[in-house]
Amino acid sequence: MSDADPNNEPAVIEDSTNNNNDTEETKFSWPPLESNPEVFTTYLQSIGLPTTFSIGEVFGFDEDLLAFLPQPVLGIIVCYERLIPKSEQRAQDKGRQEDYDQVDFYMHQSKVLDNACGIIACLHAVFNSPVVSVDPSSVLGKFRQDTTKSTPAEKCQALEQNTEFQNIHRTHAAKGQSAAITSGQSKVVHHFIAYVLDNKEGGGKLVELDGTKAGPVVVGDCDGDVLRGSIREVRGKLERGEISESLSMMTLNLAAGVRQWEKLSLSMTILNKTAREVANVMGGPKQRQPYLVRDCNLLSGSQ
Repeated sequence: MSDADPNNEPAVIEDSTNNNNDTEETKFSWPPLESNPEVFTTYLQSIGLPTTFSIGEVFGFDEDLLAFLPQPVLGIIVCYERLIPKSEQRAQDKGRQEDYDQVDFYMHQSKVLDNACGIIACLHAVFNSPVVSVDPSSVLGKFRQDTTKSTPAEKCQALEQNTEFQNIHRTHAAKGQSAAITSGQSKVVHHFIAYVLDNKEGGGKLVELDGTKAGPVVVGDCDGDVLRGSIREVRGKLERGEISESLSMMTLNLAAGVRQWEKLSLSMTILNKTAREVANVMGGPKQRQPYLVRDCNLLSGSQ
């Protein structure tokens, strides 16, 4: 079954947040990850992301700070604290099963994948980038290949049953500057989502991908600029009181040391789609600035 076929999909996605049946002693199946680009880069490259790509960090929303990001930006990963009460989240869910076909890859998140939202956001970013190609023999490559024709619910089930992936995840969940949290859902108050461009001709629409929602959320036109489109949407969420100011934003981008984009063998279609961003690759790495957005102590799961 393909992502575009919603016929057998559940109408409501189960969310593990603050489940009353869980005790504080219950061990997480998928512990939360620290919102840390170094942790994410090491994790993703260990499971098959080519070293020509990495996870970067948005230090602030001003244009002067955005200029420090390696280009092109291929996807966005946001970590935030939701302020909408859990009882109202499903009523305000803008995700639609009818929009599964707006992206090449979308999966749901279940109670079993308790705090896997960080890696799920990464899967959404990586597998929806027309530039990134992973080794089919890697953990990422095998998961993608095995779920190519699966529905979002079937992809969720496939990750639940992938013990190799789960063991690697646990290793990286113990890394970073924060003390690892292995149990106690009330301690996890942040959630990861991804923003990507749609897969239609021209790819000009921003799409929010959150496995706890009923489907992708087509945000609207962003002129093919996933970075600034995501920033506008996050600012809107802040203004509407949907999230707190305790947030961080990371990017999927070319690694800072990659200067010759020709080595990526970009097709002309991809080149035209990202011409303005790819042209900036030759600028090379920039000096890092003090953190303005990130809190190294954010540990994020399915809150």
